[in-house]
Parts: sequence; structure tokens; C-alpha cells
Amino acid sequence: MSIEHAVESIGHDHTHDIDRQVRVYITVFVALMALTLVTVAVSYLDLSTPMAIAVALLVATVKGTLVACYFMHLISERRLIYVVLAITAIKFVALLALPAFTHSSGYWIKP
Repeated sequence: MSIEHAVESIGHDHTHDIDRQVRVYITVFVALMALTLVTVAVSYLDLSTPMAIAVALLVATVKGTLVACYFMHLISERRLIYVVLAITAIKFVALLALPAFTHSSGYWIKP
């Protein structure tokens, strides 16, 4: 095999990988735009405030997951990254739930 043939083979494989990655990025971009349209469409629906907030948080979670996995390249990370991410998510949810627990147990500061 000649050197030119080897270089062409490597270049073709590299081009194929780039094309595949660009296709994934475009697909994720289209999904993010579609989810943005869903968010706007849901804002026009006559939903109760808790239901509207739940739908908005669900869509935002899916969009954030797509961004983190593909644009921040977390989808190809090792297990340790997932463990740290899970611990962070659990602590974040605990901090968000803290006011609800303190309110129901009577420790809420009254104005």
C-alpha cells in the first residue's frame, strides 16, 4: 500500500467521523428548537400555574440534558463524572425541597 493511499484512507475516515458528529449536532439543535417551540406553545394553553410550571421544568430538564450530554460531551465521559453529576443533582433537589419541608414543620419565618 502506498503512502498516498494510506493518507487518503485516513482522511476519508476522519471526514466520515466529522460528518457523523455534525449530523448529531444538527439533530440536537433541531430537537432544542422543537422543544423551544413546545415551551412557547404550552405558554398559550390554559393550564393551571402548577401544571404550567411542571411542564416548563420538564421541557427545561430535557433541553438541559441534551446540552450537557452533547455540547458539553458528557455522554462519552467515564463513570466518575456520572457519580459526581448525580451527587450534585441530589444535593440541588434537596436544597430546592428544603423550604417545603421547613414550611410544613412550622419553622417558616412569618413576616
